[in-house]
Amino acid sequence: MKKTMTLNLTDAEMQVLQDLCDKKDLSKTAVLRQALRLYQLVDVRLQQGGKLFFEDETKKEKAELMVL
Repeated sequence: MKKTMTLNLTDAEMQVLQDLCDKKDLSKTAVLRQALRLYQLVDVRLQQGGKLFFEDETKKEKAELMVL
């Protein structure tokens, strides 16, 4: 069963959401659902002791992303 909610975003946050929607050709709901699933996956992996990195293969650099 689906539920409806109200979400209060700043103008900047709403612009980021709209930009992602336009870029990915998705609805706001679809973008937020994907973000929620990604956050859930990251949270589970971090709880299991994993780490999250961004890697730039051309520069041979890695940066760990710290998630609160």
